[in-house]
Amino acid sequence: MTASRILVLNSGSSSVKYQLLDMADRSRLAVGLVERIGEAGSRLVHEPLTGPNPGKREQVVPIADHKAALEAVAAELAADGLGLDSPELAAVGHRVVHGGTRFTAPTVIDEEVLAEIRSLIPLAPLHNPANVTGIEVARALRADLPQVAVFDTAFHATMPEYAARYAIDTATADAYSIRRYGFHGTSHAYVSRATAALLGKAPEEVNVIVLHLGNGASASAVRGGVCVDTSMGLTPLEGLVMGTRSGDLDPAVIFHLARVGGLSIDEIDALLNKKSGLLGLCGDNDMREVLRRAGEGDEAARTAFATYVHRLKKYIGAYTAVLGRVDAVVFTAGVGENSAPVREAAVDGLAELGLALDPEANAVRSPEPRLVSAAYSRVAVAVVPTDEELEIATQAYELVTD
Repeated sequence: MTASRILVLNSGSSSVKYQLLDMADRSRLAVGLVERIGEAGSRLVHEPLTGPNPGKREQVVPIADHKAALEAVAAELAADGLGLDSPELAAVGHRVVHGGTRFTAPTVIDEEVLAEIRSLIPLAPLHNPANVTGIEVARALRADLPQVAVFDTAFHATMPEYAARYAIDTATADAYSIRRYGFHGTSHAYVSRATAALLGKAPEEVNVIVLHLGNGASASAVRGGVCVDTSMGLTPLEGLVMGTRSGDLDPAVIFHLARVGGLSIDEIDALLNKKSGLLGLCGDNDMREVLRRAGEGDEAARTAFATYVHRLKKYIGAYTAVLGRVDAVVFTAGVGENSAPVREAAVDGLAELGLALDPEANAVRSPEPRLVSAAYSRVAVAVVPTDEELEIATQAYELVTD
């Protein structure tokens, strides 16, 4: 029996998202979530998608830490005949947010790799510690099983030096690992390839602008399947307007807030990451609520939406210039996939760039990849649902079976 199953783990500070996939046919066998780890009211939601008892199961149980969380996940999987002791399990694939310049491809985890991931915690203090914890617990549960790290930053490692560099003193930048790394890489990789397939071409034949629009949001310019620029930088704060993050900002704003406003570094960090973006502009970080309020004439919501769209247009224009020729602009993630008004507003007025929507096609909601551009649009406009778990599973499986 050939082992073809991959367990994908996405460990957050107080949660674990997971999926079990069979790469023989790229099917999902189970999905689930553990949330509020270490808090009152910890919750485990498990849904087997195969076997005699399909259907969602939910329980509110004390889950003290990530070890208890993964043990609970293992028990749920075992109850469905999908346990971690199965000989069909080929590897565990872990989402790791920051790989720095060291990790530019999926990597089998050993002690040296784990130490390197720990060393990158200063670059991703909110994410890498939880990623490390998930790896440590999973290794303890199945010490004999390959554990594979798939890095959010890896897809963007192909950026040329002039795109990755910030124009600051080189020695200082190198001493503190300051450069543009980019994030959401598994999504940008998956969606750019899926867009090429939608156009009936190989990834090497197309240039694509990918707009990953969720509560976190990023854009990338992908030339022939290779990322040449992306909007997020040293951290996920740079770039587009997001749910609670400011995106692009004059760095002197930070100095001003410190010198004139008297804010501490931690207060400024919290302001820009957790109290800015749509939330800072109008008090809501849910695009659906922003659109509802804007439709009712709420001026703050209208301004927030206009600011969000203005930044999107700027990046579409900038990446058109970077790529020279654009074959498709593709929308993905929660807002990109589900908000027709965002897509319409982002493309409106860009006819000179070859972009035009078909209003009827754009209004359709579907889980399938699809074109929403007008027949006469020189550049395709697409909606492609992202699948980061499948991308992680694919990369992990290819690595351990190569």
